[in-house]
Amino acid sequence: MREWEKVSWAAGRTAAEVIDKVGCAIARRVESLAKPGERILFLAGKGHNGDDVRAARKHLSPERGALLLDVVDPAQSLGKFLEAAGGGCSWIVDGLFGIGLDRPLDAHWQKLIAAVNNAKIPIVAVDAPSGLNAEIGGAEGAAITAAITLTVGAPKRGLLKAAQFVGQLEVLPDVGLVPCPFDSELNWTLGNDFAHLPPRRPVESNKGTYGHLAIYAGSFGYHGAAVLAGHGALRARPGLVTVFPQESVYVPVASQCQSIMVHAWRPGAALPKSCSAILFGPGLAAPEVSDVMKEEMRSHWRKTPLPVVADASALDWLQPGPTPPGIIRVITPHPGEAGRILGSSAASIQSDRVLALRELSKRLGDCSVLLKGHQTLVGSAAGKIFVNSSGNPYLAQGGSGDLLGGYLAGLLAQRDWQNDPITTIRYAAWQHGAAADRLSETQSNWTVEDLSRQLANC
Repeated sequence: MREWEKVSWAAGRTAAEVIDKVGCAIARRVESLAKPGERILFLAGKGHNGDDVRAARKHLSPERGALLLDVVDPAQSLGKFLEAAGGGCSWIVDGLFGIGLDRPLDAHWQKLIAAVNNAKIPIVAVDAPSGLNAEIGGAEGAAITAAITLTVGAPKRGLLKAAQFVGQLEVLPDVGLVPCPFDSELNWTLGNDFAHLPPRRPVESNKGTYGHLAIYAGSFGYHGAAVLAGHGALRARPGLVTVFPQESVYVPVASQCQSIMVHAWRPGAALPKSCSAILFGPGLAAPEVSDVMKEEMRSHWRKTPLPVVADASALDWLQPGPTPPGIIRVITPHPGEAGRILGSSAASIQSDRVLALRELSKRLGDCSVLLKGHQTLVGSAAGKIFVNSSGNPYLAQGGSGDLLGGYLAGLLAQRDWQNDPITTIRYAAWQHGAAADRLSETQSNWTVEDLSRQLANC
């Protein structure tokens, strides 16, 4: 960010112009959060972070109730803060410290930050939660616990490691700097990255044009996973979808699928002749799944020229080793599944998600990896890794991953989506999360079935 700013100043942009734009963007976002009549308390430190907050207050609509507290001496400001917070504030905007903080805060600052957190008022942090080291992600003695962090220009690496302080991370990308002249290993995904998608469908086409997805999913007690994977696939609009569940759940799966073909899995049965992609794993639980089926799925993973997506329990069946060069292979583990593949734990995966993604890909033939969780990662053994910015904690419910697996595989069944598989995987993750975000704006008790319907609005 510092180098980006230097390039911008050299190009004739000024700090004052950028601060004004940042302030305007903060004001608009805070206004979208606060209800009419709710008071907003702005905490401004002495650096540029404080300048951003002061500019935000100026841009706030006149009818909004706003109070600015300039904080230079934390000991002297503590009483003023407690008085202001006790006066009925509904939001706090934190601009005490920015990304330059690299030293432990003294006891007075720690006491003030503790008071801000203990006020139990939702906090919007500007650029980084005050007290957080934006490079390494640790608190310098104490840090603001934000509900939302509005970071400027691009995410800072430490913000991706400190969700407990950062809360929901949002980027203010257009703040008057020149277009970013730098590249990095990690890249933040935004919705406008997919402005060219979905591909335009030619007028003269038919269901054969858009592929045929085969889904191996569903066993006793877990037939819903097969249904959700199938419905997710339909939202991607391939030409055909066939689900192959275990025979014991054929009836419940078939009864909940209309435009999906359903055939009970039989050992040695050939793939449909028109098959253009395979998904296997959702709801395939032991002991019903035979060794014969596992070996068939491993064979597809090792040999078929078609795109293959491995999900859920099937991830445990894969064996280390190469896959056909230039052929699409995707795994979609959550941290627990990733830990089992690598012989570690979910906690170990979460401690360095980037390294975990690289190791997963290397272990399984340099496949593409969609590592699920907060800020889902997409990438492979080498090259860029993309951080998904959509989604919210309400995705943490059974069946959400089955829906995503089906949606992703439904896209990859189509020829036009196979040209750039990493972008296709990113698109699937983004739309899945964005659907959850849209739902959460209107209702707090939505289910995965609601998510499936919302995914249809992509």
